[in-house]
Amino acid sequence: MIDAKKTLLSGENLTKEFGFGHRKTIAVDRVNFDFNEGEVISIVGESGSGKTTLAKMLLGLIKTTEGEIFFQGQKRNISSRKKKLEYWKNIQAIFQDPFSSFNIFSKIDTVLLDCIHMRGGRRFPYSKKIELMDEACGFVNLKFSELIKKYPFELSGGQQQRLMIARVFLLRPKILLADEPTSMIDASSRATILDMLMQLREEIGMTIILITHDIGLAYYVSDSVYIMEKGKFVEQGSADEVILHPKEKYTLNLINDVPKIYQEWDL
Repeated sequence: MIDAKKTLLSGENLTKEFGFGHRKTIAVDRVNFDFNEGEVISIVGESGSGKTTLAKMLLGLIKTTEGEIFFQGQKRNISSRKKKLEYWKNIQAIFQDPFSSFNIFSKIDTVLLDCIHMRGGRRFPYSKKIELMDEACGFVNLKFSELIKKYPFELSGGQQQRLMIARVFLLRPKILLADEPTSMIDASSRATILDMLMQLREEIGMTIILITHDIGLAYYVSDSVYIMEKGKFVEQGSADEVILHPKEKYTLNLINDVPKIYQEWDL
């Protein structure tokens, strides 16, 4: 784990409500946080706890009902398409379902070229673009020469997740938001994907925000852990503090739900 640095992304009293009147649902309820530069942060909770809604707010995909988000110490401004695209250069995402994460009409080389153009490489010679795409694919153990003219849906789930990481390699954002990035791929591919994310973090100094229900995974990879229940952060701190010395019953329940091979399972 690396030392904490300056605050990169923070939130004050972030709230998201859906519906009105007696049908109103508070998905995220006045949460506060400071995510530091270069950290791995896990937001852990059960399905329906509000963690994915919070992720969408951080990405600017849905509006906040109340509260403010600050990026690099400044109030986030995504009021226009141009400002939103500029923000997205600094924050990218890997989603749970790789099969719905790509435009089915775009070939793989087009997907990667878009990343190069987004980072200001539109005027690069084509040979330079090929070199960059080949490097990005090599980073995730894919061969670019075998992907040219193919569509993402022609790849396996694990290959699609690696292609998403190749996009991140090209974009080099300051923040990567990974929403259950290993939950829909086979067990043999999970460790590989996590190792690639950690290597990318070391290589470009990226902050990773991991959205997960797996508290064991959170302990394994994280500097800081936030436990989310019913839209609120009920416990937060370093991975050791939260998971080895939990204070809240909900955190303890999440820990106890992790199967242990040396204990009899209560089925």
